[in-house]
Amino acid sequence: MNIPKFPLPTDSVLPDYDTGGLYGFARSLRAWLHDRHAGWAPAEIEPGERALVVLIVIDGLGDRFLCSAGRGSALHGARRRALTSVLPSTTASAVTTLNTGVAPAEHGLNGWFIHDRRFGGVIAPLPLVRRSGEAVEAFRLLPRLFPVAPMYHHACRPVTLVSPAAIAFSRFSLHHGRGAHIEPYRGLDDFAVAIVDMALALGRSGGLIHAYYPTFDALSHTYGSRSDAALACFARIDAAVAAVRGALGGRDVRLVVTADHGFIDAPPERCIDLTPDGEVAAMLAAPLFGERRLAFCRVREDAQDDFEAWAAAELGGKAVAIRARDCLDAGLLGPGKPHARLAERLGSHVLLMESGWTIVDHVEGEHAHTMIGVHGGLTADEMLVPLIVART
Repeated sequence: MNIPKFPLPTDSVLPDYDTGGLYGFARSLRAWLHDRHAGWAPAEIEPGERALVVLIVIDGLGDRFLCSAGRGSALHGARRRALTSVLPSTTASAVTTLNTGVAPAEHGLNGWFIHDRRFGGVIAPLPLVRRSGEAVEAFRLLPRLFPVAPMYHHACRPVTLVSPAAIAFSRFSLHHGRGAHIEPYRGLDDFAVAIVDMALALGRSGGLIHAYYPTFDALSHTYGSRSDAALACFARIDAAVAAVRGALGGRDVRLVVTADHGFIDAPPERCIDLTPDGEVAAMLAAPLFGERRLAFCRVREDAQDDFEAWAAAELGGKAVAIRARDCLDAGLLGPGKPHARLAERLGSHVLLMESGWTIVDHVEGEHAHTMIGVHGGLTADEMLVPLIVART
């Protein structure tokens, strides 16, 4: 990644697209799945070594949270180091990297919302709905929207995906789970049981069990990233992972735990609310996309000077506005062959929010979500996730 030649929010942590981030972690996992002679350094697997890996992805578990609120836990005791998330530091971008082994620039999911004219403008690619709430339907929708094959497709090692029943067989999950067995679960106890059952079924053949747990993220959004609800959920997760490790004792399973992003809290008084009839909304050719902590803007060509003047006058200490082309040239979305629609999905400008600040706009018919915990930006709390490794 090039060193950006533009200002960044205070104390920004940039994504590492080498061995220090989720991209390198996922890229090397893909190589291990497709080459029987390869090793996988993050799981401490030597080249040619047969191994069974249980990879647990805890949505929203930041490394800074683990090292403070989680200090003394079993998960903290097995922590190896921090990894950076991708940009934006959000589920749609990071989980897709973990499923494909490619960066957001290549898979094209640069946020919870993306812009794609072929499918109605601004859409949420994971649930496959427009911002206004309608389902996205189109001819050959999935291969056109998600052209990168999942890393499990044609893998030479067996893969099982342990996924929440509510999303296990969604269109996104089925498309990105090609080549893997999908095992749904309901609740944290069932999550742990499913992991152990799948590990025992694979026996000593080796392979990957990729298990995803979303509840910590949901509670952090609703109640706050250091709320009693989030802390209690973490304690339950820690106990569940310890139970998995105990149940697989003596079987030499590599237990690897990481996350897609971390969290910060954003108070409502630090939210920039673009009203539908306001001057900024009139400058936009489409609703905002990306994240409320890192927003992509499609500004009308005849309004770009006015938009930049507004940003310079109104966003000091709240956000940094940059041109989308500069974001791309700096490599903030990672390496690889750029997605064919990437320029459209970046828009013309990017708003990088300062710590604690968010930005929202409004679309008719959209259900407004009030969030205390947020992510997507460049703070260390959002960008750093743990790498946890243990052997059973």
